[in-house]
Amino acid sequence: MSSARYRPNASRPSDSPSDSPSSTTKNVATTTEEDDRRNKFTILDALRVLAGVLILSCGTSYLATSGSSLTWGYNPWWTRAREWKGLLRGTVHLTDAQLATYDGTDPSLPIYLALNGTIYDVSSSPGTYGPGGSYHFFAGRDAARAFLTGCFAEDQTPDLRGVELMYMPIDPEPGHPDYKEPGERRELSKGERKNRHARELREARRRVREGLEHWHTLFRGDKGKPYRRVGEVVREEGWLEKLEKRELCEEARKARPVRKDL
Repeated sequence: MSSARYRPNASRPSDSPSDSPSSTTKNVATTTEEDDRRNKFTILDALRVLAGVLILSCGTSYLATSGSSLTWGYNPWWTRAREWKGLLRGTVHLTDAQLATYDGTDPSLPIYLALNGTIYDVSSSPGTYGPGGSYHFFAGRDAARAFLTGCFAEDQTPDLRGVELMYMPIDPEPGHPDYKEPGERRELSKGERKNRHARELREARRRVREGLEHWHTLFRGDKGKPYRRVGEVVREEGWLEKLEKRELCEEARKARPVRKDL
């Protein structure tokens, strides 16, 4: 009887490491990790996208504004290199007497002007604020009152007391189109007159603040002018009370609005 021959079982699973369950699990885990890395959006990726958008916006703004602005006309102080240079140089503090030396007559000094206690450097416009310039009378002083009243010769002072009167309405005089004879208009009671005065005074003071802010905006450089804030005027306590109180100049009196709601 012939001996039986050994035949390997064809259905026996392979013992190859690559086909083992543990190896398959590892392969699936590795593939999942690679997919996660490819799909993960990191903070660095976000910064790259933002930087690209910013550069594109600046380039488009430069082309759209014919090279005048990289920020679509938006010109806050932190976008201006001269402001950062000014911060490094520090803030100046000058008395009114010291400020007077910065009127452009000394070419070794910058040209300063002040507005309601804030000092601005306007050296970039010597033809305007320097000697012989059309607004040289503003240089080296705080003429906040004149900026509002328009009386440049008389109101070269920081004293703003009473300047709000230029915005308070007056009754129309005979001959004015809005004038009414006493019998044609309703007389207000004492309380109504008091309330009207308070309302008009609030509105006048608001317009004073807005008028000053208009000029602050210009001298801060927010409107594109190469000016900048450099410091503050130093004044002793009670300085305002020592000045003689002013009346409204003629030009400001003539500009007062006429009351219509009589």
